[in-house]
Amino acid sequence: MYRKDEQPKTPAEEFKLPFEGKLSEENRWVIMAQWIPMPEFEVEYAELFSSVMGAPAKTFRMALGALIIKEKLGISDRETVEQIKENPYLQYFIGLSEYRNEAPFDASMLVHFRTRINVNLVNKVNRVMVKRMREASNEPVTENPSEAEEGSHRKNRGKLIADATCAPADITYPTDLKILNKAREQTEKILDSLHRSRQDKSEKKPRTYRKKARKDYLEVAKQRRPSRQKRRKAVKKQLQYIKRNLGHIDQIIANRGRLDGLNNREYKSLLVISEVYRQQQWMYENNKQSISDRIVSLSQPHIRPIVRGKAGTSVEFGAKLSASCLDEYVFLDRISWDNFNESCDLKTQIEAFKEYTGHYPESVHVDKIYRTRENRAWCKDRGIRISGPPLGRPPAHLSKATKKQALDDEKIRNSIEGKFGQGKRRFSLNRIMNKLAHTSETAIAITFLVMNLSVILRQILGSIFLCNYFFRVIDYDNLSVNSLLQKKLIYPSNFIR
Repeated sequence: MYRKDEQPKTPAEEFKLPFEGKLSEENRWVIMAQWIPMPEFEVEYAELFSSVMGAPAKTFRMALGALIIKEKLGISDRETVEQIKENPYLQYFIGLSEYRNEAPFDASMLVHFRTRINVNLVNKVNRVMVKRMREASNEPVTENPSEAEEGSHRKNRGKLIADATCAPADITYPTDLKILNKAREQTEKILDSLHRSRQDKSEKKPRTYRKKARKDYLEVAKQRRPSRQKRRKAVKKQLQYIKRNLGHIDQIIANRGRLDGLNNREYKSLLVISEVYRQQQWMYENNKQSISDRIVSLSQPHIRPIVRGKAGTSVEFGAKLSASCLDEYVFLDRISWDNFNESCDLKTQIEAFKEYTGHYPESVHVDKIYRTRENRAWCKDRGIRISGPPLGRPPAHLSKATKKQALDDEKIRNSIEGKFGQGKRRFSLNRIMNKLAHTSETAIAITFLVMNLSVILRQILGSIFLCNYFFRVIDYDNLSVNSLLQKKLIYPSNFIR
């Protein structure tokens, strides 16, 4: 049954807020704002600006908070500004002292935020935040003098998990014919711009045969499975069209003596097209399918093909990154647009683990590619056990303890695969929408920061729920979430495993 009740129309200014004008301390954005160490990096962020010139810049908390909100909610830049405008909790999260019924900045400012906050700064914030949480969640335990002395001699503690993955960019699947067709169309637009900027209007525009070139491209592109001979012939035709157009461009520039008819974007596009033509011409003449530093996107020439050897997609196009996992927290160790062997990063990751925790790990759980002779010998000298079977011929019979240890090692190593899956399914790691190289790197680092922030939030909220369930006799009304942790009344490590 549905009963329609006539409700009076309430004006917006008379709408009653549920929290009676005060923010709830158990709100997720309030909790996250207390755990992100934004004031500690305000000075480093302020060094990017002049102290006497220019308009006042946005604070570091506002810049980083806006990027975290965008990644946490999985929305666009415009929607991020609208959400901040409508939600008082989000305004508190970015550092505003009172609610404002207006946007604190324009949507285009998020591009500048990603430019100013580089990947190194985000990684620093991530490590400081995780270290603060790990120190607060470890319950102090009184040890006997003999146990403390035994622990001091045992220098290796903890487990380190390392792996690599690729963050694909938002580009179409590249083929030689498709890239050459895009390059030809760009040269035609550049010729049109140069012709419009001519002083002598009586000169004729060079012929580009664009309709015929488009027809030659579609003749092969529309076929479902064209033969290799047809593809090669179509590539040759597109190369000839591009060569003719580049020749006309060089002739116009030589007669004029300068590039006053091109803007910065067209000039950059001309340089990329020249390199694409050189690479494709070399592969066609030498009958090759690959070349070093191959360009697969005209709009994002920094992207390279990354061969991963996966069953679904053997080649991905984006940034390759190496990451490590410690106690459910994941850290971005290296990011590169060129393909690299991740086994070379194992020593650096272990040394970073020692600098971060003060000791070497007891065991390292990695994939087969990491288990080289050099890495095994290096770990053995430092008393670190590396997962996986030893090199050489496998023994005929394995003990139950060895099989169980191998199974446990694989279970532990799967946690970082789950982190990659979380970043690609829940967050934006599966498709990087940014177009520039440095902004894409910042977006990837923000994803790792938000994933660790989700772990912290889950532990705190889970601890509060269990405390309220099991210890209702304790009065928590006058205690905030952070005071419970600081006074050691709740320990997330005791409840969340």
